[in-house]
Amino acid sequence: MIIMTFKTIHSYEELASDLQQHSHQFLLLYKGLSHNSDCAVGNLEKVDHANSGFLKADVSKVRDIHTKFGIGSVPTLLEFENEKLKNVVKGCQTVEYYNTILNQKNIDRSATGNKKQTKRVKVYSTQTCPWCTRVKEYLRSQNIRFTDIDVSKNQSAADAMVAKSGQRGVPQTDINGRMVIGFDKNKIDTLLDIK
Repeated sequence: MIIMTFKTIHSYEELASDLQQHSHQFLLLYKGLSHNSDCAVGNLEKVDHANSGFLKADVSKVRDIHTKFGIGSVPTLLEFENEKLKNVVKGCQTVEYYNTILNQKNIDRSATGNKKQTKRVKVYSTQTCPWCTRVKEYLRSQNIRFTDIDVSKNQSAADAMVAKSGQRGVPQTDINGRMVIGFDKNKIDTLLDIK
């Protein structure tokens, strides 16, 4: 197993420079001496990652990164592809879940051994919504990668959500353009081919 090594980032400018040099990069935003942040750092250190390079930034010292991306809570793992933010994972996750994200594994649940096509999944949520938490916990338990969008902090995303579904309530899950209102496990399972 390769132990994850972290490169500490001190500013948004430094991050932007690093993203120009790498087509695919991860950044952990954390707060030093925070239980949840220590949990995330500890679990990420245990991830078996082929590319051992990884970025981290302490938001108590670096104040221009989390605001740039509208991140209001830490720890939060940001995934970048070609300098663009691709995925946001909030909170401390299990080593297995981080392994899935960092190694881009498509978990195969079929008996045939064929890999599944990766689905684009977005969860529109708020921090105070218990059903939003349940949807995200369920997706994580199934090793489904998703982008978490807090519509209470992102008005354009909230408008886009309403335009797609005609509904204002959360959670709403966008799976390859198909909207699931609330925590409709059966519909989520069907759209994600979860057996």
